[in-house]
Amino acid sequence: MAAWENIFWTDSVLLFLMVVFCSPVCVEVQSGTEAVKGENMTLLCISCMKREEVAATTNVRWFYQPEDGQEILIYEFDGKPLDIKSPLQGRLQWTGSKDLQDVSITILNVTTNDTGVFTCHVNRTLHFDAHRHSTQSKKSITLKVMEEAGEDFTSVLSKIMMYLLLAFLTFWLLVEVAYCYRKISKAEEVTQESVTDYLAIPSENKENCSVPVEE
Repeated sequence: MAAWENIFWTDSVLLFLMVVFCSPVCVEVQSGTEAVKGENMTLLCISCMKREEVAATTNVRWFYQPEDGQEILIYEFDGKPLDIKSPLQGRLQWTGSKDLQDVSITILNVTTNDTGVFTCHVNRTLHFDAHRHSTQSKKSITLKVMEEAGEDFTSVLSKIMMYLLLAFLTFWLLVEVAYCYRKISKAEEVTQESVTDYLAIPSENKENCSVPVEE
């Protein structure tokens, strides 16, 4: 790599670290959609504020719609968690951030009955000096509960690459063995032909066969 490329990458990394550690960055990341029975599952909901320096009041409501069922309110955060009667009562935990840009919740001890659609509604009011401005956002998560944890894509890809490598090495070894076998067989044939030709020479002519010697 050229020297200027090293300088470019070094400067890029330093700039990235300065941005990350010197100022908080809000990134809206998609939530996972597969949970394992008996484990905890975080439903990720991030609603970034466009004007973080402005004071705001945020209300968060989570809804759940089971398969072939109606949507019901299961959780609300309005300055503090509010107790809501629902099939998931007692198994929901607030895992959001203090600035309420991350308004995620966690389902404790997931069951197969938790399969369905979870939706978070974020109502935010920005308090400007002269007026107030309200915004709404909504995100839905289709959750599927599995009996056992499945293999992730990375591990599956690693296994596929390992099997392909083993197949290639096996093929290469077979080719090498076949090549060596043909080479040895050819050498044996040449030796056998030389011996046969020598034996076919009359005995009186064998004495006249001389090998030139270099001085």
